[in-house]
Amino acid sequence: MTNKQQDHASRFHELHTSGTVLALANAWDVASACVTVAAGAKAVATTSAGVAWSLGAADGDSLDRARAIDLIARVCAAVDVPVTADIETGFGATPEDVAQTVREVIAAGAVGVNIEDSFASDEGPLRAVAAQSERLAAARAAADQTGISLFINARTDTFLRSAGSDETRVALTVERAQAYLAAGASGIFVPGARDLTTIKTLVAEIAAPVNIMVGPGFPTVPELAGVGVARASLGAAIAEAAYGLTRRATQELLTTGTYDSVRDGMTWPELNALF
Repeated sequence: MTNKQQDHASRFHELHTSGTVLALANAWDVASACVTVAAGAKAVATTSAGVAWSLGAADGDSLDRARAIDLIARVCAAVDVPVTADIETGFGATPEDVAQTVREVIAAGAVGVNIEDSFASDEGPLRAVAAQSERLAAARAAADQTGISLFINARTDTFLRSAGSDETRVALTVERAQAYLAAGASGIFVPGARDLTTIKTLVAEIAAPVNIMVGPGFPTVPELAGVGVARASLGAAIAEAAYGLTRRATQELLTTGTYDSVRDGMTWPELNALF
């Protein structure tokens, strides 16, 4: 691994402890990654949903590892900022599968990963804490062997999957967070948490950078900064908006025969100059 990649890894860790929120507009291909960087993003984060859709697969562990890694490598080669990759549950059933994915992600040039603890199947809403901790420990060991200080963003879907009850969900989240940090995670990602008081409690009780997924109706970045959130991610929202525009533009073209939907797009020269 190169010194430049380790520099990016160190920088990415620093971005979680700078006192300001690391705001990530998640990308799904090379062009969207380049657009976010040109707009001022300090790092690029991929969205597993957007990546899968762009490659013709459903989100939820349907995309094969090789195609996902190829996309990560293309993004890393195209931008000169830290790249963190959403690798869903790790592209494999076993801890060694997760370790192999991490080795390939680092070889592709990335310096961070998201690893989630929910199942895409009917096995249950969430993996057992011990089983997920074993997967995270395998990821950490694999990363450490490469010499790259990989930022492992351990995602827990307690809120997204409504685990437990409203009264116990924060405690369940903190319990999982503590176990994941002990296994080697660098930060904790809690998608689905949207109440500012709840988020403040999570930040206070989790001894690591906390990542919140945001979108319309969620607290603003300044509000999240006020309660100590380290990272805010748009997740699949931009990809969803882009595909929503595609549908609206197509429907407009086929019905009224007009083109107003595409009026505010980036221009050909602007996009072409990014490459």
